[in-house]
Amino acid sequence: MMATADEREDGAAGEAAAGDPASDGAPREAHGEGAGESGEPTADRTGGEDATPTEPPSLSYDDCFDLLSNHRRRYALHYLQQCGQEVALGELTDQVAAWENGVDVNAVSPAQRKRVYTSLQQVHLPRMDDLDVVAFDEEGRVVLGPAVDDLDVYLEVVREDDVPWSAFYLSLAVVNAALVGSVLLGVPGLAAVPEVGWMLFVLTTFLVAALAHVYLARTEMRLGRGDRPPDRRSA
Repeated sequence: MMATADEREDGAAGEAAAGDPASDGAPREAHGEGAGESGEPTADRTGGEDATPTEPPSLSYDDCFDLLSNHRRRYALHYLQQCGQEVALGELTDQVAAWENGVDVNAVSPAQRKRVYTSLQQVHLPRMDDLDVVAFDEEGRVVLGPAVDDLDVYLEVVREDDVPWSAFYLSLAVVNAALVGSVLLGVPGLAAVPEVGWMLFVLTTFLVAALAHVYLARTEMRLGRGDRPPDRRSA
């Protein structure tokens, strides 16, 4: 069976950390600001006092889908948006590991914590830092970056016994079309209600469905809203 994108990405971090005895708690190596790929200092992203103002960074669609395709990145962003302030890497690790394993923060095992810590430190946070979605420094402090606004989207999470909204709207349209067709054909029992009444009924069903969709999209299905990430609320 082929490995998923999450497994390949997180597995690479695990292999890289296998021979690193400090990977379970040591601060990360310098990354992003202040250090380039060769280890040499680079210019500060924010510039000095004379730096020319620039527009906020913008993510491409590919970047957005790539970042949100990994559950650890989604969980990290969810927690950072909940907090709304700087968070220590250790605290972020504990919460992501708890959500990932479906346990309380206090019940996270050392092995579970180490796996998440290593992948966040070596893969996910550097990736998001490169795109200005978060700012991650060598002291292990994490805070949301300016590009996070481009990820202000909701994730449509569907349980096994539910249907996606697209299928729901299609089903609603089919039912209403059949109803209107029956009225136009003069099916007994339906003619007692005026045609305008049926038209209002059809419009009302779509209006109620749309309002429910908007409410859920802005509350239950969006990163940073609710106690747990959207894809963990059915767990």
